Amino acid sequence: MLSVLLEFSMFPTSSDGREGASVSKSVSKIIDAIDKSGVPYQLTPMGTVIEATSMKEALGVIELAYEQLDDCDRVYSSLKFDIRKNTQNRLKTKIESVEKVLNRKVSH
Repeated sequence: MLSVLLEFSMFPTSSDGREGASVSKSVSKIIDAIDKSGVPYQLTPMGTVIEATSMKEALGVIELAYEQLDDCDRVYSSLKFDIRKNTQNRLKTKIESVEKVLNRKVSH
């Protein structure tokens, strides 16, 4: 059993004036595709975290996300991985672990 937590951000950088400073429309297309894929995810103000069961699945989500921006001339992307064997449901359990130490719920 493998748990691949992948935090990433991806958005167009082309200056065609379609979105101005906001990238919400492009990010929304990516989130919709991830949601429909069934891969567990958590949207944050600075990116998205997914939990995959393999590197292949994690990289497949990145490819899926990129495909949502295929009409963009330039795309910025940043990725961070946390890969751990013999675990699952880490989107939830990592937060629960911190809450247990603090002995209280945290905002998330």
